Amino acid sequence: MDFIKKAAGSGSGSGSTNQQHAGGAPQQDYGDKAAGMLDKKYNGGKLGEGKLEKITDGLRTGYEKATG
Repeated sequence: MDFIKKAAGSGSGSGSTNQQHAGGAPQQDYGDKAAGMLDKKYNGGKLGEGKLEKITDGLRTGYEKATG
């Protein structure tokens, strides 16, 4: 099971899946991109990046707690 987490980029090394690139912009995974697309399509992009990041992080944490 650990190999799946490492392949997904959420290994136990950094503690956070959003790592900073050299340019300073956080790396977006598929969940962040999907949330941004849904926000833009159904909400007109009103939530903003920070709010979407908190939502996806909360969902990701809940999923990891439920599945181990």
